[in-house]
Amino acid sequence: MTVSGPHKKIVLITGASGGLGQALSRAFSTGEYRVGVHVNRGTEIGKEIVETLNAKGAAAALFPADLRHSGSVRLMFDTLLEKWGRIDLLINNAAIRKDRLFIRMCQADWDDVIDLNLSGAFYCMREAGLAMSRQGGGHIINIASRAAVTGRVGQSAYTASKRGLITLGQTAAREWGGDSIQVNTVLPGFLATPMTAGLPEEKRAHLRQENLLPRPATTREISEFILALSKMMHVSGQTFNLDSRIL
Repeated sequence: MTVSGPHKKIVLITGASGGLGQALSRAFSTGEYRVGVHVNRGTEIGKEIVETLNAKGAAAALFPADLRHSGSVRLMFDTLLEKWGRIDLLINNAAIRKDRLFIRMCQADWDDVIDLNLSGAFYCMREAGLAMSRQGGGHIINIASRAAVTGRVGQSAYTASKRGLITLGQTAAREWGGDSIQVNTVLPGFLATPMTAGLPEEKRAHLRQENLLPRPATTREISEFILALSKMMHVSGQTFNLDSRIL
């Protein structure tokens, strides 16, 4: 085990190479956390994130894994625990979209989305839960979507995976509360990230217009909320909608 220096909490952020993932990495690097940066295909971006954070005096490390495979997830957690000794916070942020109308959704695209967004989050939660129960507690924050509650045309796989993530978190919160493990879910709302950049402009405009307020949140604002939520020791099993669209 290579733990050294003053004690800091440990956070692992999955999908850290994306827009929200990078913002989360920055938010958690300025305080009491060592930051685990997970990537799969974006290894070079992940290395740049880690180098940037460490250059600013943070403690960050790269943890690559293919979340679709439980063995890869287990190896990632084993590596993190060997390096830092514990995990205090898991943020399940990794996700993909493969949008098609329901009748045109092929098996391969359905499997890709469910395997990463839902099964991958389950594998991470299971490994984190085991470690947290041994160490006396911890916090898991899942990043879902408002579309999981309302449904959205052309996003059958994505919405199903995110709805599953909400109820998966609620189930884990019930099962693990006695072990002082918190599980909460955040619905970030529409964000200007690489994931949403691929949407047609008319769809992005429609999503923005659904908000009651003139502008949506930014990745920085969402990250600051998640940082604040991570410090709340009395909240679990909750789902937080972070834009001005009424559910």
